[in-house]
Amino acid sequence: MLETKGLTIRFGGHVAVDHVSCAFAPGTLTAIVGPNGAGKTTYFNLISGQLPASEGQVLLDGQDITTLPAPLRTRRGLGRAFQLTQLFPNLTVRENVRLAIQAREAGRGQGGGWGGVDLFRVWSDRKAWTAEAQAILAQVRLASQADAHASALPHGDQRKLEVALLIALDPKVFMFDEPTAGMSVDEVPVILDLIRELKARRDCTILLVEHKMDVVRELADRIIVLHNGQLVADGEPAAVIASPVVQQAYLGMAAEEPS
Repeated sequence: MLETKGLTIRFGGHVAVDHVSCAFAPGTLTAIVGPNGAGKTTYFNLISGQLPASEGQVLLDGQDITTLPAPLRTRRGLGRAFQLTQLFPNLTVRENVRLAIQAREAGRGQGGGWGGVDLFRVWSDRKAWTAEAQAILAQVRLASQADAHASALPHGDQRKLEVALLIALDPKVFMFDEPTAGMSVDEVPVILDLIRELKARRDCTILLVEHKMDVVRELADRIIVLHNGQLVADGEPAAVIASPVVQQAYLGMAAEEPS
């Protein structure tokens, strides 16, 4: 589904991601871990198109998308959730999701395409888009807040809304960058349940950057470890967590802490 070949980026003399080659299969959830500054979010930014690669390739379904800008990668099937929520704050919760659905349909050649809007089609489809948006909001436990402005939601609900936007886009690849960051203990299980439900579909690829090792142990089929921009470990969670290179580079005593 997704592959990087020798993916590299340099900032002056600093190599932030250093020739990382990795392939990600459909129906799997891969956790990307490593110490602060290891290059995890930068690697995400290279895959999703927020940063241009200095060297290497990004392939989606075997097609080279390395030079495509982020919006075109989204149209090809890359969905990205950020550490900080990316929402339309002055629109309602339902309108945020409906716009994502409209963007998806436009990218598929419906609703007037990206070059122009067919107003008749927009109005005729509006009811269907609204109904789908409400169904997605129910899925992420936000149906009761559909008419609230996104800016009025507490942080945990904003993270749920961002997951709703990703679901609405229906990507081939879901990319979550620390989805539970800043959330209370009570809010975390809802996000994890949503990711678990996506994983259960078995028709998409999920990449997860996460510091909480209990989350990684529970959700991941596979762990890759970045350290100083290099891929230093790759494999099943138990084996990777137990490996000496990971213990030294990232986990330290964390591997002995209760999950």
